[in-house]
Amino acid sequence: MNNRTFAIIKPDAVRNNYDGKIIDQILRSGFKVISAKKIRMTKQQAEGFYAIHKGKPFYQELTEFMSSGPSWVLALEKENAVVEWRKTIGATNPAEADDGTIRKLYAISLGENAVHGSDSDENAQIEIAFFFSEAELIASQ
Repeated sequence: MNNRTFAIIKPDAVRNNYDGKIIDQILRSGFKVISAKKIRMTKQQAEGFYAIHKGKPFYQELTEFMSSGPSWVLALEKENAVVEWRKTIGATNPAEADDGTIRKLYAISLGENAVHGSDSDENAQIEIAFFFSEAELIASQ
């Protein structure tokens, strides 16, 4: 059974022109892109999206970074999508990420780590709905 996950190609990866390489890796990893758009998150959108982290020491820096430039938001589909995407992107800290993972290849630091990935099926649904209407999601056949 296919399910969905949510991904962001973050401003650092877009700024460094890694977005095409990351999208290629997404496709080569067997994910179907059911929706994607390039956006520039407002500070307010970033604060809303990362509201779960409000009050944590990194919250202000994170929301400023995420609204600092263009990024890609993507809804992805694959069997065990959340788990498979987390394997594909690697550890949050690129120094700890496995070879060949997106963060090992393209992340700059713990804070500028190239991509975001949902951490559960429930959060994937919430995060997809934050950026996409149901009409924008093109389910694979």
